[in-house]
Amino acid sequence: MFVAGRKEMQLIDQYAIEEMGLPGAVLMENAGARVAEEITRCFADKKTNIIILAGSGNNGGDGFVAARRLFDMGYDPCLWVLADPSRIKGDARIHYDVLIKRGIPIFYWDEHSICGLQNMLERADVIVDALLGTGAQGPAREPFDKVISLINEHFGKKWILAIDIPSGVNSDNGRVEGVAVKATKTITFVCPKKGFFLNEGPAYIGEWQTADISIPPMIAETLELKMPELITRSLAAVSLPGRPKTGHKGTFGHVVVIGGSHSYIGAPIFTAKAALHSGAGLVTAAVPERIYPLAAAQLPEALFYPLTDHNGHFSEKAIEELALKLDQYDAAAIGPGMGRFQGGEQWLAALIAKFSGQPLIIDADALTLLRDNLHLIGSYPGDMIFTPHPGEMARLLNTTIKEVEINRLEVAKSFAKEHRLHLLLKGHRTIIATPAGDLYINPCGHDALGKGGSGDVLTGLIASFLAQGAKPLEAMISASYLHAKAAEKKAETLSRYGVTPLDLIVGIKEMLNEMAQS
Repeated sequence: MFVAGRKEMQLIDQYAIEEMGLPGAVLMENAGARVAEEITRCFADKKTNIIILAGSGNNGGDGFVAARRLFDMGYDPCLWVLADPSRIKGDARIHYDVLIKRGIPIFYWDEHSICGLQNMLERADVIVDALLGTGAQGPAREPFDKVISLINEHFGKKWILAIDIPSGVNSDNGRVEGVAVKATKTITFVCPKKGFFLNEGPAYIGEWQTADISIPPMIAETLELKMPELITRSLAAVSLPGRPKTGHKGTFGHVVVIGGSHSYIGAPIFTAKAALHSGAGLVTAAVPERIYPLAAAQLPEALFYPLTDHNGHFSEKAIEELALKLDQYDAAAIGPGMGRFQGGEQWLAALIAKFSGQPLIIDADALTLLRDNLHLIGSYPGDMIFTPHPGEMARLLNTTIKEVEINRLEVAKSFAKEHRLHLLLKGHRTIIATPAGDLYINPCGHDALGKGGSGDVLTGLIASFLAQGAKPLEAMISASYLHAKAAEKKAETLSRYGVTPLDLIVGIKEMLNEMAQS
């Protein structure tokens, strides 16, 4: 499933109308019909009090159709038009004129009607936002800003349905300049919009659903539009590495986790445990000698490689010790709990030079230690995956977290292309970028993941799938989906407050079991 922005949707609509011969008025009829069907599905009682707030553009036209359809099905919706009727043009005008000819009552906004609108909103069971569509940019102007504020007074009390995108949310980047409708649900057309998953967008769209209005998804391929792809359960399932029943520990790969320090003992344990519990045949935790006894006591199922340390961090000698065994490993996760230490940049650069091309996952403080040696990525003979959170991404780019968060898609894409690596940018909606510039968005997960150690679990999952034979993109897709969904499912019983990294690992095993049986 692709994710579109304003420009992509304009091109798709234009192609459907001009090349496929689907009139815009027909597409609008289909869109409004889907909205009406969703309302009647959720509210079968024809006495349900429904108010539809419409602008003068195509979004308003969808609202006109929905009002007529509901009226024909025996409901009595109140339609408010928040524009001078003379400004209603094109396909929206066609459906507006039908309402007029049918004699369906319409209320019009003016400065003196605010009390009447407030009273109707108070009585409403359902509020439909058909004010501004995906083409709107910038802050909502009068009277839309006032009306949006009135709608939001009822958030959590009424069922608020946004058509295509909540008014005030930018469809390209999810930014809200001023006010935007806080929807209970958003019903969108053809494909979800980028703004659903970026910046403030996720806080406004509520539950979302894509509805078919007769525009085939293949148009995006016909037009060769390069759009982000949404990570779904089915995509995650097919991305999982195969698991032959005749396999043994050698079949399923050997992961090495290189990390830990005197201050961070748990991080490499979470990574190693996640790798073991998601199918890796063998996992070795290479940790500083000083923390080895404590770490080994927590994870008896793993192999351990205690390395010479200095003040609780890896020493220079540890590189030569590791070099003796690196050919044994199929994938390496470098960084969990490693910390930052004097000479760490040179240490990490020397370590990477010792690998012979196995896929490497660079995580946590290893990202910071590598930021001044990014030229090493281009010379590495194998695949490299970076898994930064926004703060680490900002340090890599020498910018601010705010700049990263405002431009998540662009930041991920440009960095992955420039450095020819795979990037997994963590956050409320994880972004995956490939060296070729392909983008993937994970729509799952919530604040249950907001706890130290959650990212270490994700790193272990990716390493595990790589060791089992998955390609980097496949490993990132399946790992990010399982990680996020496990958090959601565990939060159902443990609460969003109480999910720990160890709970995540249990949830991931349960998710893997579900996928194996479906």
